[in-house]
Amino acid sequence: MAGSSPSVQPPVFRVLEFRGNARTVLNLIGRYIFRTTAVAFVAALGVLTAVIWLTQALREVNLLTLKGQTALIFLSITGLAIPSLVMIIAPIALFIAIVYVLHRLNGDSELVVMSAAGLSPLRLLRPFAALTIGTAALVGIMSLYAVPAGFHALRDLVTKVQTDFITHIIREGAFTTLEQSFVFHYRERGPNGSLLGIFIQDRRDPDHVATYLAESGSTQQSGDESYLVLRKGSFQRDEPKSANATFVAFDSYKIDLTQFGGNAGVVPYRPRERSTAELLHLDAKDPYIASQLGRFRAELHDRIANPLYALTFGMIALAALAQPQTTRQARGGRILWAILVVLLVRVAGFGASSLVVKQPAAVLLVYAIPLVGLAAAAAWMFRSIRVGRSPRASLVRS
Repeated sequence: MAGSSPSVQPPVFRVLEFRGNARTVLNLIGRYIFRTTAVAFVAALGVLTAVIWLTQALREVNLLTLKGQTALIFLSITGLAIPSLVMIIAPIALFIAIVYVLHRLNGDSELVVMSAAGLSPLRLLRPFAALTIGTAALVGIMSLYAVPAGFHALRDLVTKVQTDFITHIIREGAFTTLEQSFVFHYRERGPNGSLLGIFIQDRRDPDHVATYLAESGSTQQSGDESYLVLRKGSFQRDEPKSANATFVAFDSYKIDLTQFGGNAGVVPYRPRERSTAELLHLDAKDPYIASQLGRFRAELHDRIANPLYALTFGMIALAALAQPQTTRQARGGRILWAILVVLLVRVAGFGASSLVVKQPAAVLLVYAIPLVGLAAAAAWMFRSIRVGRSPRASLVRS
C-alpha cells in the first residue's frame, strides 16, 4: 500500500538474505546469537552483582558513620566481597541470558526460520555452549583463586583496622563504643602523637568489668603486635556478682591492643580464607584444623563443584526453550518450570554442602546434584529437539 512504512525485519531474517556461501551464513548467525547472549549475560551479571553488593555495603555503612573510617577503607572492605558474589551470580546470570535470548528468538520467529532454513540443532547450540563453557571457567577461577584470595585480604584488612583502632576508629574527645561493649576515650592528642586523658572501660565479660584511667599514653609496635602504654594512672576490676573489686595504681601499664580489636590472640584463618592449595594439603595435627575438619572438607569440595552449576543452569535453559516454537505456543510454562528446577538444584547444593560438614560420605552429593541436573536437562533437550539433520535441505552438514 502506497505511503505505508516498511516492516522492520529481525536480524536473522536479514542475515538469511545475505548472498554468500552457506558456511558464511551459519557463522554470521552463530556470531549474532553469541553476541546477543553475551551482552545479556554481562548486563544480568552486572545488575544482580550491583544490587546485592549495595545491600551488603549498606550493612557496613557504620564504618563511615559510627567508626569514622575513610571512604577508601569502606570501599576496600565491601569491594573484596565482589568475587564471591560473581561466583554465585554468574550461573544465574547465564541462565537468565539464555532464557531471554531464546524467548526473544522464538517470539520473533527467528528460531522457526533458522530451523526451516535447515540450521541443525547442533549448530544452534554452539554459541550457547561456548558462552556456558566460558562462564564455567569464570566461576572456576573465582571459586578456586579469586574468592579465597579476596576473603584472605579482607581478613587481613579487618584485623589491621581492628588492631590499630586508635588510628582508624577512635576520634579525639569522643566516647567511642566498639564491638562487645568496649568503650575508649581520650581527651586530646599531645606531643609526638601521645594521647592525653585516657578512659577505657571493658564490659565484654559482664562478670569482670575493667576500667582504666591514665594521664597519658602512646602506642608501640613490636613485630606484628601493637601495644598501648598507659602512664600515671589506675586500673580497677569489678566483679558485680561477688561485690569484689580490685584497684591498682601504676606509673606505667602495657595493654595488648589485639585483645581490644576484636581478636583475642591470633585466630587462624577460616576455611574460606585459605587458598585451595592449603585446603588440599591440610595439617591434620593442627588443633584448629582438627576441630574444623568438616568445614575444611566442605569448603574444598564446594570450590571444585561450583563451576558445574554454570554448565547445569545453561543446559536447563536450553532444555526449556531451545526447541523452535510458533508464536501460538505458550512458553511461560516452560520458563517457570526451568526457574523452579534451577532453584531446586541450587538449594539442594547448599544443603549438600552443609551435610558434608558432619557426614564425609555426603561429598558424593556435592557433585551428584549438579551432574544429575546437567544429565537430566541434556537428555530432555536432545529428546525434544531430536538432534540430527533437518528433514529440509541443510545449509551445511554439521
